[in-house]
Amino acid sequence: MKENYEAFSKQTANHVPLSPLSFLERTAAIFPDRTAVIYEDRKYTWSEVLDRVKRLASGLKARGIGLGDTVSVMAANTPELFELHYAVPLTGAVLNTINTRLEPETVAYILDHSDARLVIADTAFSGVVSKALELNGNTLPVINIKDADGPGGDLIGAQTYEAVIENGDPDFCWQGPDDEWQALALNYTSGTSGRPKGVVYHHRGAYLMAMGTPIAWELPRHPVYLYTVPMFHCNGWCHAWTMTLMAATIVCTRQVTGNNVFKLISDHGVTHLGGAPIVLSMLVNTPDEDRTPLNGKVKIMTAGAPPPAAILAATKALGFEVMQVYGLTETYGHVSQCLWREEWNDLTSAEQAELQSWQGVGFPMTEDFDVVNRESGSPVPWDGSTQGEIVIRGNTVMKGYYKSPRSTQEALSEGYFKSGDAAVRHPNGYVQIKDRLKDVIISGGENISSVEVEGVLHQHPDVVMAAVVAKPDDKWGEVPCAFVELKEGSSATEESLIAFCREHMAGFKRPKKIVFTELPKTATGKIQKYVLRQEARTIANETS
Repeated sequence: MKENYEAFSKQTANHVPLSPLSFLERTAAIFPDRTAVIYEDRKYTWSEVLDRVKRLASGLKARGIGLGDTVSVMAANTPELFELHYAVPLTGAVLNTINTRLEPETVAYILDHSDARLVIADTAFSGVVSKALELNGNTLPVINIKDADGPGGDLIGAQTYEAVIENGDPDFCWQGPDDEWQALALNYTSGTSGRPKGVVYHHRGAYLMAMGTPIAWELPRHPVYLYTVPMFHCNGWCHAWTMTLMAATIVCTRQVTGNNVFKLISDHGVTHLGGAPIVLSMLVNTPDEDRTPLNGKVKIMTAGAPPPAAILAATKALGFEVMQVYGLTETYGHVSQCLWREEWNDLTSAEQAELQSWQGVGFPMTEDFDVVNRESGSPVPWDGSTQGEIVIRGNTVMKGYYKSPRSTQEALSEGYFKSGDAAVRHPNGYVQIKDRLKDVIISGGENISSVEVEGVLHQHPDVVMAAVVAKPDDKWGEVPCAFVELKEGSSATEESLIAFCREHMAGFKRPKKIVFTELPKTATGKIQKYVLRQEARTIANETS
């Protein structure tokens, strides 16, 4: 009877709050002597990482850091930033990793808005952090990360990171949160329009993300993972916790260049890495003399702007196996994947690449990943043509925006997180993004997908990268304007690229203006289209 099933209560023996903190203690106990982290000449085993994390957590606790405090960190992908993913939440505090490419004014805003109690900063960014602190009144204590293999920089705090560890307590009590809903991390959005918003993660979500990723990516035990995804971005897609769970070897690097990535893969036997489509483009365009042949299959997880099919095909030709995933800061990173299907095996490379560029289906830990009509909220038909908005529901959706209840309510109303991405759903259930809703170009009443135009431009052999935005137009309202990076030595012209597009798409969709330039990008490789929109408006004003 119902009452007999409801008679039980949660007890310590049968209900433990979920937290990724448990992964480190487990892995260090089972594989204490396995290499955990490699960075330049430094190597740490899992038992050494555990010891360093305990000492660091005790040092933070001794400085008054505790439950609900924000610890802001500005650092590169080095062992220190990996360790802080455990040490900070181990004290009950919240880890706020800051984009290392931000200017002082935005860093100052984040430090103020996040209510930071302590700053931990790599000396490479001491100039930015110092200026940010100066703008805020210079009251926060700073711990310096002094990296002998880094570019240098001034010490701006009273103590170094290594000194905190050296003086820390190796017997510090390892304890997870009392409540899995407790805040774990605070990540600020890119701030492409207005001030960045603070996205709050909880322990439960990070735990389930780490559990779902190995299933979706088919991770084996002990992968060798090259950390090319910035750990300040969605906590490095939560891979800091995932790779600990899998007892991986994590290879850290400050330099994400084609030459360096190929070298690290060769030197350390890298099996997995992640990165935005710009990383794929970088690998494809690395000169032959700078490439080291792959000794085996290397799997890449890519996310960000939808990767052009041409780039996916070229990456596969190099020997990489790419899985396209999709997500946002508000969803802890990836929540959907383009899961490979057996019936695709006999398709041509071009057809396979086109399918691989889709955003696909939800990850195992994603409860609902759908495309709905923006007005009615009803799911769109699975016809591959009816557009709607991607919505997401599950445990890896943020708690909300820090100190912004109105924005939180707007984003999470109606039982879903609304992504702002326009997409269709194909007859097999796979989702394909057509555009950011604000990036759809409406020209003479016709909707033009900027993603489609970009995909055609990327097929041109001289194009390294392309981004398409709307340019105001007196006759058509707006028309496609393309910003293109060309390969060195290319002789392509605006006219030749427009003619190329005319051959591969409907005439009304082709760019009416092409600008050759270096594309502005965020630190995670996303193209800053708001900058390009402003430039397109300037171009329109100058020619009107």
